[in-house]
Amino acid sequence: MRIDKFIWAVRLFKTRSLATSKVKEGKVLLDGEAVKPSRELKGGETIRIRFGGHYVEYAVRDFPNGRVGAKLVDDYIDDRTPEEERQKQAMTRAFMKDQPKGVGRPTKRDRRKMERFRG
Repeated sequence: MRIDKFIWAVRLFKTRSLATSKVKEGKVLLDGEAVKPSRELKGGETIRIRFGGHYVEYAVRDFPNGRVGAKLVDDYIDDRTPEEERQKQAMTRAFMKDQPKGVGRPTKRDRRKMERFRG
């Protein structure tokens, strides 16, 4: 199964065209290497996707026949995101939670605080 079709089918991206564009941009890595959207997947390979400033990693278990429901996603992929990356994501969420909505662009001071959080 093509990598762009797979990451769309297991609901990592909302549309297939979005999945294809992210693969083309190099935001999706297969076993640590940037690939083309037409690259065929094999079972057991690791997919690493960059969302914002964070990475998530998944191992391919099986291939769906089409787009699957949210409850069935765990049958096809294993989440292998490292614990330190999860902690970074949690800190970023906590920082953003403190920001009132609609404040707009962060100031230079706010950006420095975010950078200190991220390490």
